[in-house]
Amino acid sequence: MTAIIFDTETTGADEPQIIEAAWLRLDSPTTLNVTEEFEQRYRPTQRITLGALATHHIYDEELTDCPPHTDFKLPPDVQYIIGHNVDYDWKVAGQPKVKRICTLALSRSLYPDADSHSQSAMIYLIDRPNARNLLRSAHSALADVQNCRLLLANLISLSGPVADWEALWRLSEQARIPKIMTFGKHKGLAIADVPADYKRWLLGQSDVDPYLRAALKR
Repeated sequence: MTAIIFDTETTGADEPQIIEAAWLRLDSPTTLNVTEEFEQRYRPTQRITLGALATHHIYDEELTDCPPHTDFKLPPDVQYIIGHNVDYDWKVAGQPKVKRICTLALSRSLYPDADSHSQSAMIYLIDRPNARNLLRSAHSALADVQNCRLLLANLISLSGPVADWEALWRLSEQARIPKIMTFGKHKGLAIADVPADYKRWLLGQSDVDPYLRAALKR
């Protein structure tokens, strides 16, 4: 089984194109040794939005001589991708047929009382003395995957022994099932306490997130 920690920087929220991608190939969840490191910038066909620029600080003009964004591809043998809010990077990568392991979901599950679960916040939580230096290049794709590996090691240590990537994926899948409503008139209420008639109505909607749907059916 092959897994990578994967991250991208993009042109922005509206039909994003990849302008930088990075990954670390890991040997196993027990050691998290890096067997391959990749980082590459790409040239988009649309302008980088100001919001995206303020996040990653990559100028359009720096990408002029880079390969086109359509050249990006994940390694063909990858079976699992790991990331903080991994669905975003999975979608901009073209929704490849891989299993997704989400460190954001695991962070929310294992640190329920933290006031923020962003990757940077988690690094401050788990390694406060070194966090400022670790985050100096935050939102560089390579720096982000390196920090995600540190966070992943901490999350695995809290969750107990993880035999393989499939076991870690199952933990992530469980962590992604929400316990609290995050929107609507019952926002903030435990899903277990949401009235049955509202659950039935919500389950009848076609665009309900599959993990929320699983929580509502419990």
